Amino acid sequence: MDNKELKTAIEKIPVPKEKVFSAISKGINKEGNREKAKKKRVLAGVAAAAALLGITIASGFVNPTMNRVLAKTPLIGGIFQEFNDATGVELANQNAVTELNQAITRNGVTVKLTSAYFDGSVVSITGFVDEDVEKGGNEKGEVSFDINFEHYKGDHDPWLNGKSNDIKKVENGYNFQWKMDYPYKSLKENFTLPITIHNINGIKGEWNFEIPIQQEKNRTLVINQEQGYPKDEVKIRIKEILTAKASSSLIYETVEKYKGDVINLSKAVDNKGKVYRFENPTYLEESKQEDGYHSTVRTEMTKLHSDITSLTFYPRLSAADPKVQQLLNSKSFTLKSTRFNFGLQVNDVTQKGEKLVIDYQFTGLPKNLSQGQLETINHNLEYLFWLVDKEYLTKIDPENPWPPKNHGIPFNKVKMVDKATAHFQSTFDLNGEEKIENFKLENTMLLFDFSSFVPSKDLKPFTVVLPVGNE
Repeated sequence: MDNKELKTAIEKIPVPKEKVFSAISKGINKEGNREKAKKKRVLAGVAAAAALLGITIASGFVNPTMNRVLAKTPLIGGIFQEFNDATGVELANQNAVTELNQAITRNGVTVKLTSAYFDGSVVSITGFVDEDVEKGGNEKGEVSFDINFEHYKGDHDPWLNGKSNDIKKVENGYNFQWKMDYPYKSLKENFTLPITIHNINGIKGEWNFEIPIQQEKNRTLVINQEQGYPKDEVKIRIKEILTAKASSSLIYETVEKYKGDVINLSKAVDNKGKVYRFENPTYLEESKQEDGYHSTVRTEMTKLHSDITSLTFYPRLSAADPKVQQLLNSKSFTLKSTRFNFGLQVNDVTQKGEKLVIDYQFTGLPKNLSQGQLETINHNLEYLFWLVDKEYLTKIDPENPWPPKNHGIPFNKVKMVDKATAHFQSTFDLNGEEKIENFKLENTMLLFDFSSFVPSKDLKPFTVVLPVGNE
């Protein structure tokens, strides 16, 4: 998930942006999370963390509907109430949650997995870790798991894409919930999910579990209706809706002319006025074809009502802009956006010992930017500049872009010099954790990403007629 997708996700979150920024910065900079931040789609996990923050802040109460359900929910449903998981509460009420009692102790820390459910395209696992985890390296109240599924290793684990975590302090330890998007195109009704926890809060162990996962077959509503947007050179095909016990999943395909453009669905409204919301997407297939870049996507949605006849979808386009670059053999130069009317005038490049300071101004930005917009720009600039050894540019994986270790610096500290003229300075630590060995200005390439300055565009809503009956 790149900057534009992260920006779109944050736009949907009804929480104070400074708290979201704090959570994102903390997640990116925290030891042990740096590698996961590299993945093309794994930054969806950051958006999910921000969304989780939104749930925690915005949901200090359980709504009346959930309270009525909880009144007749089995005991296992209590942990889902604790995590404000309405799907889990409903499934517990239908006896569709698998209760677990698997406990393993390694190096004095006990992990117990307590429940699992699989509904639509989402897998949830809850558990408990005892208070001895506080002997690890994290701050008190923080619990982090280095984890893989299905014997995958590191960031190559597809179960980590979009995975969310929630932790609650309880007596003698912490309850936790992991929620994962099912990563494969074909949904299995029953399977066993191997889980390996490599360390918790830095405490090494290898806690290994085999978790039974099951759900009844989804009902399938085949739609296959397409909407094109010739001016924007994109189109979207609504393919099918899968409905499980407590949720539904939408499968759709998008086609874009430009690589990196993304179509998200902000909502859908049925013919009776009910609004349906969508979660973060899971990318099932991606390919380049003659007519553009194709993506097949599955996303969890509000459970589909069975008595409706149509759905109106509200798509949003986030446009990409390829990174531009400039060798730092000149103290002043101009960078221009490839697709849009944005520019970056670099006034001065100065090396001061172990610091590199770049002074610059933007052109093409909207006039009279609000204080909030300027704060957003100021924050984004910390991540939009890269310094990369020019000899290592070809070693950046385009599918998983990140500067090569010891040959790139992806972060900087930003100072706003003059908001009226969009004048900023960025300072790079040349001797930090991320650095360039044998740094020389004439061998260093500056890369800049204009994508964050391109606002998401609401596309014209379109309506699909639903076929009668389910498969």
